[in-house]
Amino acid sequence: MPVDAAAEATGDAPGAAPAEVTGGRARRHTGDVPAAPGGRPALVGRRVFSSPMQRRVAYAVVFEALAIVFTTLILAALGNPAGSSAVVGVVSSVVALLWNMLFNTLFEWWERRSGHTGRPLWMRLLHTFLFEAGLVVVLVPAVALILQVGLWEAFLYELALIIFFLVYNAVYAWCFDRIFGLPDSAQ
Repeated sequence: MPVDAAAEATGDAPGAAPAEVTGGRARRHTGDVPAAPGGRPALVGRRVFSSPMQRRVAYAVVFEALAIVFTTLILAALGNPAGSSAVVGVVSSVVALLWNMLFNTLFEWWERRSGHTGRPLWMRLLHTFLFEAGLVVVLVPAVALILQVGLWEAFLYELALIIFFLVYNAVYAWCFDRIFGLPDSAQ
């Protein structure tokens, strides 16, 4: 097929970089620059991570480092000592990472055994609810102990943090993908 005919078939302008159709979506080739949300090239302008594991580790480390800072700031703004708030941030991040690994292993085991596939919305909501409930069960007593407050006050702090982190998670994921590009599995 001539170049102009191929461009016309994919909706590309003549002379534009050809598009690759994967999974029903067209993706523009821009060298080795991963696509960001919306199909734009990643802001860094090149592939930064040589493997999916490197990307996941960088994603988690930066996420948790910022989570510690935000937790410290939020708890300090609510009248708690900065040092204790920072300890809560570190403990929360460590517990969240460990719980994430354990919970996802168990959830995926259940998913395989039960025969559920595709992760419909109800399953994603169940996953989120169970994950957060597990964190609350562990973190409320820890927060109460560290901040020397009652369980109810610790629960309210944890509730405020959960609400914040639901928003933070979505914003962080979009920003990370915009800067470094989507993972290969999502392109």
